[in-house]
Amino acid sequence: MNTKRLLTCAAVIAASTFGATNAQDSEADNAMSFFITSVGSGDGANLGGLAGADAHCQNLAQAAGSRGKTWRAYLSAHATEEMAAIDARDRIGFGPWYNARGVEVASTLNALHSDFMNLGKENSLDENGNTVNGRGDTPNEHDILTGSTLAGNTVDDGDNQTCNNWTSNDSGSAHVGHFDRQGGGANPTSWNSAHGSRGCSQANLVATGGAGYFYCFATN
Repeated sequence: MNTKRLLTCAAVIAASTFGATNAQDSEADNAMSFFITSVGSGDGANLGGLAGADAHCQNLAQAAGSRGKTWRAYLSAHATEEMAAIDARDRIGFGPWYNARGVEVASTLNALHSDFMNLGKENSLDENGNTVNGRGDTPNEHDILTGSTLAGNTVDDGDNQTCNNWTSNDSGSAHVGHFDRQGGGANPTSWNSAHGSRGCSQANLVATGGAGYFYCFATN
């Protein structure tokens, strides 16, 4: 084989390798970093606190094949004697975030909390890439636990809006968003802050239009 042909073959191999590497890098860059939980705790808004909710996110993500990421639940928590208030927006990193099909749902933290996010029924998928039941489906499960304001902060109106910081299936209420951005409430099109639930039990969450699902974001 002459030198010219050798150089041509080397160039083709290098180009193929470069293309494959770029494709792998692109796939890695767009790997899932956001989802709605496919199942809740089964005990209403008692998620075992923030730590229990984070562990639920981590377990679901790993079961779906996600590796090497740290997952956090998008949940706010009220201040107590032992701790300051915790805002959901401060728990999830800075973006960008992609759903299980590689679609970017938000480029930055500020974009996520603005009209420039790409959330809604089509893109707010569970960890397996499945669409979640929303308004008009049976059952309607569009209420997503957040305990948060539109800006992603704790709801500080003097009421228990986090079911005792996600440890109770009894007292209080859970502030929820609508992942499909439809329905009633003060902010019916808000993905993270639409209204409060009827209560904290599984039955009350279902009665309001939910199932105890929550959002999970990868911080890295």
